[in-house]
Amino acid sequence: MATTLEVKPEALTLSNEEIQRYSRHLIMPEVGMEGQLKLKAARVLCIGAGGLGSPLALYLGAAGVGTMGIVDFDVVDYTNLQRQIIHSTADVGRKKLDSAAEKLKAINPFLNIRKFDTRLSSDNALELFREFDIIADGTDNFPTRYLVNDACALTGKPNVYGSIFRFEGQASVFATKEGPCYRCLYPEPPPPGLVPSCAEGGVLGILPGLVGVIQATEVIKLILGKGEPLIGRLLLIDALDMKFRELKLRKNPGCPVCGTHPTIKQLIDYNEFCGIRGEEKPVETLATDIEVEELKRRLDAGENLFVLDVREPHEYQICNIGGHLIPLGDLPKRVNELDSSQEIVAHCRSGVRSAKAVDFLRQAGFKKVHNLAGGILAWADRVDPKMPKY
Repeated sequence: MATTLEVKPEALTLSNEEIQRYSRHLIMPEVGMEGQLKLKAARVLCIGAGGLGSPLALYLGAAGVGTMGIVDFDVVDYTNLQRQIIHSTADVGRKKLDSAAEKLKAINPFLNIRKFDTRLSSDNALELFREFDIIADGTDNFPTRYLVNDACALTGKPNVYGSIFRFEGQASVFATKEGPCYRCLYPEPPPPGLVPSCAEGGVLGILPGLVGVIQATEVIKLILGKGEPLIGRLLLIDALDMKFRELKLRKNPGCPVCGTHPTIKQLIDYNEFCGIRGEEKPVETLATDIEVEELKRRLDAGENLFVLDVREPHEYQICNIGGHLIPLGDLPKRVNELDSSQEIVAHCRSGVRSAKAVDFLRQAGFKKVHNLAGGILAWADRVDPKMPKY
């Protein structure tokens, strides 16, 4: 049974231009004039204007959702363009908020777009969410997912959830009165580093379009009060085999945020909860780090350094600095290929995986081992600008 929101369209009307624009909705008995006015009265907050946020916002805007809020603090990067279809090549370097608002207004000038140029945090989430009817989560990290979930549960706002990785996606509707929340499914986040990010593992560019459209569909169904929303259901998408599976979810009476006796009554420090300390602070250079300029100087001088590349083979094919390739996951079983008496410099794309490799090697007894700060991206920026970045 569909959930009906408290959307009050009585004071609104549709202009002749809007009637023409939404005519294919108006002739559907499930939508009609009443439903279109509900859409016009609705207030939806999109968290993120990236991979999921792009199709989500575009379709909600085209459908006539009257007020759309967007929370984003990032700028458009070339690596976004493979999937974040609301942005164009000309937008690289612009704020995603400005780029997205421009495209949405071009599609539908009747939209009321509210831009929030900020990082969603424990300090502002509750205040932001109270101004909207539905929250659509297009984030790509665990701290923000738990933050969105808890803020939705505390404010009574439905959380239209989506996530993507490589060829797989998930979608559901969390934090409604009758259904479970994200914590009912995942009470605790996975250990840091266990689940790679899209920047590390990649994502099929089409996949966020598929999942984002499912999210937009769920938002519109909630507004209209029609159909069967994904409440108590987790939709699993396998784009590689084009298979959809569904898992039934139950509300957990012992859930700390939506259970019968909740223990979480205010937002917490989600970076610390997810094991990410100081994520918003600049990362300090570690004593084992070596800068790209120093590595270049020492290699040019002919010093006996062993460069260890801990990326994946397909990354090595994109660009490399001639290092010995041992993917991080293979390092424990191939550590015998390394000489513990030789000075080793480990690197990856950005320095995260190679830092883990350095920790492992030090625990294995290697004394002279360094992490290349910033990884091959820093090398491309500061040593070899002709090297491709990914």
